[in-house]
Amino acid sequence: MDGGSLADFLMTARTVPEAYLAAICKQVLKGLMYLHHEKRVIHRDLKPSNILINHRGEVKISDFGVSAIISSSSAQRDTFTGTFNYMAPERISGQKHGYMSDIWSLGLVMLECATGNFPHPPRGSFYELLEDVVDQPSPSAPSDQFSPEFCSFISA
Repeated sequence: MDGGSLADFLMTARTVPEAYLAAICKQVLKGLMYLHHEKRVIHRDLKPSNILINHRGEVKISDFGVSAIISSSSAQRDTFTGTFNYMAPERISGQKHGYMSDIWSLGLVMLECATGNFPHPPRGSFYELLEDVVDQPSPSAPSDQFSPEFCSFISA
């Protein structure tokens, strides 16, 4: 994956245009479908540095160090592992979580790539960030800057 990670790309480009995000997201979603439905695996650490790209525009999910295998498609996990910034509220709250926690993380990644900023603005300590993720409304894409389709995808 000679293009590096999305995190590498963001350091030089700052943002990713919607058309490219759509192509990246489609491939990540295909990868997640395979993980979730074929392998019954929750990645649990989806973030820009774990999404790799090559010069042909192919995208791969990497770093399965904290992934979890679940026994059925409806099963859930209750462990607290992964990168906290991209964790879904149910994971931070210590509740059971499943495949949808990976989709939450993907939404944050796509929003960060589109805006050039992490969706939860820093306001203090690590614990305040966790409180924001759990207690504040979900991040959304500014409708005056992005297409209705992108805004709807992020909201979903």
